[in-house]
Amino acid sequence: MIPQPAYLLHKRPYRETSALVELLTLDHGRVRAVARGVQRPGSRTRATLQPFAPLHITWSGQGELKRLSLMESRAPAAMLVGEGLLCGLYANELLTRLLPVELPVADVFAFYAAALEALSRPDGRAGALRRLELSLLEALDAEPRFCTPGGESLDPQTRYRFDVDSRAFLPAETGIDGRTLKLLSGGDWREPGLAGPAKAVTRAALAPLLGSRPLRSREWMQQLVARRRTGESAARG
Repeated sequence: MIPQPAYLLHKRPYRETSALVELLTLDHGRVRAVARGVQRPGSRTRATLQPFAPLHITWSGQGELKRLSLMESRAPAAMLVGEGLLCGLYANELLTRLLPVELPVADVFAFYAAALEALSRPDGRAGALRRLELSLLEALDAEPRFCTPGGESLDPQTRYRFDVDSRAFLPAETGIDGRTLKLLSGGDWREPGLAGPAKAVTRAALAPLLGSRPLRSREWMQQLVARRRTGESAARG
């Protein structure tokens, strides 16, 4: 097969020297595979098969679980630390949890690659993650509909809440105003004050897909925020 651009989403040990891996590929979406010998000391592919590194891969096998045949690096891995690293782990966990195996998602792949470039910059993280989340929701036919359940346009002066069943918005006493939702629907991420509402909308749309099992990366992010607040309080002393 022609080598596929890919990224490693998740890896865990398998038997003595191999690993079970989840990969995001350009043309085949999420691929599950066995990477034989990758855990062996001195393996040349061990350093190649790392998160956030652009790869070229090939595989064989007809079932859901493939066997990797080729793993080559396309470029150095994105250098993510601190909050940027946790955002990258969130993106990987989200795609691993929600993408069906071998569903072609070229747009998700593109937004993921763009997100890895943006996550090293604090001012680029929120927008990059929201775009990735929305592309994933679109691939799953679960994207928010920026209208009422009946298809009517949103009133800029009215506040709305997201309705899970219709994937649209219902008038509410507290919620997001229609003007903000209209900006979000047009992808205008540069308007001041949109980061919070955008996160609230995508989180509400993702919730029924994720179910009751929490994302570990969100828990790690909450712990990081709590530690920062504790440190700031101690500094104010």
